[in-house]
Amino acid sequence: MTSPAEALERRIDELRAAVRKAVTAGERDRARELRKELRRLEDEWDEALDDLADQAERPVKPVPRQAGPLLPLREQVHQALTLLGAAAAPRLIIAVHEAFHVGEMIPARLTSLRRDEERSFRTAPHSRPYYLCPALTADLLAPARGLLAVSTWPMATRVIGPLSPRVDFLISAIRLARHLDRIPDPGTDARRLLWRFAANIPGAAASATAMTPAAVAEAAEAELDIHRDADRSHREAAAKRARELSDVEQLFGNRLRGIASTGS
Repeated sequence: MTSPAEALERRIDELRAAVRKAVTAGERDRARELRKELRRLEDEWDEALDDLADQAERPVKPVPRQAGPLLPLREQVHQALTLLGAAAAPRLIIAVHEAFHVGEMIPARLTSLRRDEERSFRTAPHSRPYYLCPALTADLLAPARGLLAVSTWPMATRVIGPLSPRVDFLISAIRLARHLDRIPDPGTDARRLLWRFAANIPGAAASATAMTPAAVAEAAEAELDIHRDADRSHREAAAKRARELSDVEQLFGNRLRGIASTGS
């Protein structure tokens, strides 16, 4: 039986694909409405995760960390990336998983996961609702080393420009902080993860004890406003060039040729 969170994840993926198509087609009004619906579903998804967290806390005896995963690895990674809302390295994906879910995520398996996803896409293109794929470098549209993304995200979200690592860090900090703000007792691992973000954001917290999710989100938003427009221009220009790539290259990267940065 499909859980509410899983059903919402599938719908979110479908909406992201629809937003991308509407933006590409120049349908601004439709894209605006789809984004509004997408934000609503993402809020519902956060609430569904909160319910799962509450259910996990009900047993008197805690489930040991070495217990087997409740979901397949690719779905665990998809959950973590959806929460972060930006491309992330395996180390961060594992930290997010450990902060909110039971079950061990093995780093070595994440290394081979992207290759398995590409192999699956080449065998049966578009047969899955989503694929886990690498972020792409803005200059060559090649796979960005060590960064995973979700295929249903807009290309401009999956492309990494000069400012993108910092922008994505701030976006993930905001989303994580807002998620924790909805949880009455997020737990030590989740608070520690938020502190790792806060420690690298000016004004987010004077100390770990003084840190609050609201303060982290506010500080991250303030810095994000500085970088957002410049980063968006790099990413959108690269996303436009990416339309010249094949379907598989748009997901897993260009390895054969350069894509000119100008129309000349």
